[in-house]
Amino acid sequence: MKFIGIIPARYASTRFPGKPLAMLGGKPVIQRVYEQVKGIMDEVYVATDDERIYQTVEAFGGNVVMTSNKHKSGTDRIWEAYEKIGSHFDVIVNIQGDEPFIQRSQIETVCRCFEDASTQIATLGIEFKDMKGIENPNSPKIVVDNNSYAMYFSRSVIPYCRGIDRNEWHTHYPYLKHIGLYAYRSEVLAEITKLPQSSLELAESLEQLRWLQNGYKIKVGLTDIETIGIDTPEDLQKAQLLV
Repeated sequence: MKFIGIIPARYASTRFPGKPLAMLGGKPVIQRVYEQVKGIMDEVYVATDDERIYQTVEAFGGNVVMTSNKHKSGTDRIWEAYEKIGSHFDVIVNIQGDEPFIQRSQIETVCRCFEDASTQIATLGIEFKDMKGIENPNSPKIVVDNNSYAMYFSRSVIPYCRGIDRNEWHTHYPYLKHIGLYAYRSEVLAEITKLPQSSLELAESLEQLRWLQNGYKIKVGLTDIETIGIDTPEDLQKAQLLV
């Protein structure tokens, strides 16, 4: 199978405008992400709607494609970029543009999910270590079936451990944190970008619930590596200590 990695990168960000161009250890964040994943897949591209990001990627020798500024999600931006690239790939990997420490093993885990012919979409999960993390609504939880397919994603604490002290729930059930790395068979990505927002997606503000609610299956690979994403200027300061 042929795999392409596409990194959506916007300049506008509520919490951190210009984040892809912020300097991290002497390089822009977007370059750090690109260099982390280059060589793992057959091709890697940045998809952006901003000329400054486009020029920056070109300057460091990366592949980049300009997309519309009308997209409401990174998934839609990735599909437009894939169509513009014009080459066929079996699987498209959506790599977050604010993950400069993403690891090869995480990409490879998601890609291996497609060895199962019934996998349509794949993502990653990591086991929570404590109840503080589990109760954070900004860290979506995944419930999986016995074949590692997602049954549901939620910002709420699921499942509920009846008859157990809440502080001990994490010792009685392996709560999974969702890591927002996705991969899609190319024909599936073409289909899901045409779907209207669903009621569950609107309720939880989680795009992947649109796919589940429409009957698509999401395979969940497991990782034991939790990387640091760059969501705020404070995150960038912490990340400077790691490069």
